[in-house]
Amino acid sequence: MSVLFIEYPKCSTCKKAKKWLDEHGVEYTDRHIVEDNPRANELAAWQQRSGLPVRRFFNTSGMKYRELGIKAKLDAGMSDDEAFDLLATDGMLVKRPLVVTDDAVLVGFKEEAWAETLLQEGLCRD
Repeated sequence: MSVLFIEYPKCSTCKKAKKWLDEHGVEYTDRHIVEDNPRANELAAWQQRSGLPVRRFFNTSGMKYRELGIKAKLDAGMSDDEAFDLLATDGMLVKRPLVVTDDAVLVGFKEEAWAETLLQEGLCRD
């Protein structure tokens, strides 16, 4: 099984999440969200695997999100394909960190959810 950890290294939440992964013995491949932004087809596959609505993949606290008026666009009925295309234009629009495994996608860092999912998949200790 593989684990992909997608982060923005300057993000404090990403730093906490990375420390958590290391402390729990999770082996992962690190990917810089700005230098190697997720592509629209990756985001579509991850969103489907996660079971989350597409709007959960947006970094709603980011300046770019507000500047582009994305909430209003989503509320007005932006299609999922349009949302994935927009997310793929700039890594700073994407909620982070992301953990992608063979069976799950975790968006944002919630320690309990990460522990439950990664333990269930046999990817971390304790």
